[in-house]
Amino acid sequence: MNKGYLCLILHSHLPYVRHPEHEKFLEERWLYEAITETYIPLIRVFEGLLRDNVDFRMTLSLSPTLLSMFSDSLLQERYLKHINNLIELASKETERTRWQPEFNQLAHMYLEIFKRAKETFLRYQKNLINAFKYFQDIGNLEIITSAATHGYFPLMEATKPSVRAQLKVACQHYKESFGRDPKGIWLPECGYQPGDDQLLKDEGINYFFVDAHGLLHGQPRPKYGAFAPVYCKSGVACFGRDLESSKQVWSSIEGYPGDYFYRDFYRDIGFDLDLEYIKDYIHLDGARIATGIKYYRITAATNDKQVYIPSRATDKAAEHAGNFIFNRQKQIEYLYDFLQKKPIIVSPYDAELFGHWWFEGPQWLDFLIRKLYFDQDIIKMVTPSEYLRENPRHQKVSPSFSSWGWKGYSEVWLQGTNDWIYRHLDEASERMTELVKFHPQASGLLKRALNQALRELLLSQSSDWAFIMATGTHVDYAVLRTKQHLLRFNRLFEEIKGNSIDEHWLSEIEYRDNIFANIDYRVHQ
Repeated sequence: MNKGYLCLILHSHLPYVRHPEHEKFLEERWLYEAITETYIPLIRVFEGLLRDNVDFRMTLSLSPTLLSMFSDSLLQERYLKHINNLIELASKETERTRWQPEFNQLAHMYLEIFKRAKETFLRYQKNLINAFKYFQDIGNLEIITSAATHGYFPLMEATKPSVRAQLKVACQHYKESFGRDPKGIWLPECGYQPGDDQLLKDEGINYFFVDAHGLLHGQPRPKYGAFAPVYCKSGVACFGRDLESSKQVWSSIEGYPGDYFYRDFYRDIGFDLDLEYIKDYIHLDGARIATGIKYYRITAATNDKQVYIPSRATDKAAEHAGNFIFNRQKQIEYLYDFLQKKPIIVSPYDAELFGHWWFEGPQWLDFLIRKLYFDQDIIKMVTPSEYLRENPRHQKVSPSFSSWGWKGYSEVWLQGTNDWIYRHLDEASERMTELVKFHPQASGLLKRALNQALRELLLSQSSDWAFIMATGTHVDYAVLRTKQHLLRFNRLFEEIKGNSIDEHWLSEIEYRDNIFANIDYRVHQ
């Protein structure tokens, strides 16, 4: 007997990183690694489930910046070079380790992984949007959107035209990518500012998500806690994250990914092998970076790592999938009896946890879905839209300001390392509103400049830059990107105001920052 629902959500996002002015650019590898280690493995899991007639339901957010990079021809060709390079390296590794059986087995494993990644990439015409669109079109996947460049809405309260622009551009780009309007949205960083639900309503969005305390601190207090959605005053539904199932998966200390038999993320041949041997497969300047070939398991909190054994890791993934289902069954049975209602367990995770950080994550997901389908009938997998269709009546609640960041509010994106950016972002937003006001119907060169000004503003608003500054990794790059986009915006503002647009320079930055080809500057109002 079905007693409750499980809503699995993977939030997929990367900041827009595209540098045609460089032959190779270190931060572009974020995309290439994600394609190889997360998105293609997920696609292959979905393909396998369909091949075996497993009826599943999942929700996947794909941010507009990630979609834009998936479909960019320059990045597609660069990814092909990247994966060919990895195939070459793995082939060399099969020769280097021929007298080390435990390593040789792993070298062959990586060679096969990289070859499959290339085959899958080419089969979908180098554009992974084609794969995800197919899974959505046949009804197994519900794809939702996010803000255009992942701007953090709670810190954009003073500049609502920018929030509206982030939403309008995102919805337009979603429709261009998938041929339909988005039903739901993953608010960047799960950050909710009271009242923003009306802006979602204006764009035709039916639901969004908050962290558990965003619902539990709502007014009035929700009768069913985080185990049922609520309706905001606007009529948009709000789902709350389940803390128990979330921590069980994402925590590297208490969760599954920290198991000692799983592959160690940090130990990579890019750091271990002789520089002369590995130099052609790391950064051009000789800086050692991860290649993706890793031979050791977590072992313990020690530097003395043991060799990774794939079969033992696979057994662990199956065991952990079974444990997750057992815990959700007990949770749902208790809640069903206590609430006298079928609860919904909303379990969202960053997509890159699966495959990139947690190598066995896609395997775990595959086992989980199969076990849910074949081995039990208490839990029903569901998408938010399906759940709302089956359960249309809900309490009306005003959720509270919240995020899923550290401490649950905005401290990650507003602290001593990054607070300097907001006066500049707010001023640029006000300037963009001024440009729209004075040029309501531009054409030709002026329209190009106005559209590019909006692109630069949106790119500067990405929450990723503030996040990187806070975490202390790639800080110089995050600062550079913030300043670059703001400086380009301000130059465009001055040239538009002075009727002195430099077309040659405009063409150059249109080529570099070519996101959202069909953007319309007038959405910023």
